Amino acid sequence: MSAAAGSAYATGGMGQSNAETLHKLSALATLGILIGIFAFGNAAFLSVNNGLTVLLQTSVIGLLGIGMTMVIITGGIDLSVGAVLALSGTATGLMVKAGVPVPLAMAGGVGVGALCGLINGLVVTKLRITPFVATLGMMMIARGTALQLTGAAPVSRLGEAFGRLGNGALFRIVEQQPNGLSKVAFPGIPYPAILLLVVALMAAFLLKRRPLGRHIYATGSNEEAARLSGVNVNRTKIAAYVMSGALAGLAGNVLMSRLVTAQPNEGVMYELDAIAAAVIGGASLMGGVGTISGTMIGAFIIGVLRNGLNMAGVSAFIQQIIIGFVVIAAVFVDQLRSRR
Repeated sequence: MSAAAGSAYATGGMGQSNAETLHKLSALATLGILIGIFAFGNAAFLSVNNGLTVLLQTSVIGLLGIGMTMVIITGGIDLSVGAVLALSGTATGLMVKAGVPVPLAMAGGVGVGALCGLINGLVVTKLRITPFVATLGMMMIARGTALQLTGAAPVSRLGEAFGRLGNGALFRIVEQQPNGLSKVAFPGIPYPAILLLVVALMAAFLLKRRPLGRHIYATGSNEEAARLSGVNVNRTKIAAYVMSGALAGLAGNVLMSRLVTAQPNEGVMYELDAIAAAVIGGASLMGGVGTISGTMIGAFIIGVLRNGLNMAGVSAFIQQIIIGFVVIAAVFVDQLRSRR
């Protein structure tokens, strides 16, 4: 990126930093309030087991949210991540069923997600189709392909190794009791939570420290100015969609591994959770604004909200209504911030 573009980005970044910090603090306060409310209503909410459940639920939302954040910063949107999650997880399951080693099959599943993202990026940049329509089409294609490949039936009996990523934990301690039965003395740190932390750190480093990250922000801030400053806007957008697709594939592996079954119907409406996590965390749908740390806070807000409502016995339908209101409120706040 040229000196002019770098200067423009730096100036915009300084102007936005205070607002972003305030937004993160308000999001953290919201998360704290939610935890307090649910803990007051149910003492089991603060238990170790429930905390691990929240971590597991949030890991999938977080992975999708990181990819979504990169696309949103460029000024786009990716409505296909839920369906790509299902297609990638299904592809992994079918490869494992065919005898492919689990690590290679999971890498193949991530590759399927990246391919879907590449197609999204090419359709948006080369065919000049708006991201909303392009990714909506991919959502239907990916979901239909997953259902066609499996005959709309789950792919089961994938073996213990397939479930290790989603159900394993680091530093888990299992003790043998006198009666011969095993007891978990320390549940350990779930692998999906560790994976989310590693991916989040890598994505944050890319956005803040690498040229591609600066190009992503510049493209979303002012596409024409970025192009005139020497940024390859099309390549930057394609890279963002490829990363979104690859992370959807990784999330698909995590989710299907947790279930130890590849479900082609999984991931429905997950794209809304990902968008909500990014926007709640401070990403602007107008482009040019967003951070990975903010998205992580947003993902935990969504995860805690869903978990707390489940423990309170609130039906899944009411939960959808509540999450819908949360999305609208977050976008409204984003609009107010953009006008200001």
